Amino acid sequence: MPRLLGVEIPGDKRIEASLRYIYGIGPKTSKRVLEQANINPDVRAKELSPEQIGSIISAITAQKVVIEGDLRRELQSNLKRLQAINCYRGIRHRRGLPVRGQRTQTNARTRKGPRKTVGVVRSKD
Repeated sequence: MPRLLGVEIPGDKRIEASLRYIYGIGPKTSKRVLEQANINPDVRAKELSPEQIGSIISAITAQKVVIEGDLRRELQSNLKRLQAINCYRGIRHRRGLPVRGQRTQTNARTRKGPRKTVGVVRSKD
């Protein structure tokens, strides 16, 4: 398994698909990076030479793609900013409710968690 920028990528998959295992790199960015590095997208990741891996890393850094820890930190700071200014989206994030206008009377179980039923507790008498 090759290691790119601190992330183990699967060696048996095509390099185009393997690059997507790096947080912040999707299909379009993966294609763009491989074009810039002059690497065939159909090559398996384990077949790459160290020079090719170096060219991929330099292509990612040259495009100034924000990846992994920096991207996670940036997203977290965005959420904290929304919550700090008490905007509607920040309040929804804080309460764990859907943020983008979805209905909540029914559905929204992913955000709200399992149902909390309040019922009568019957004794065994």
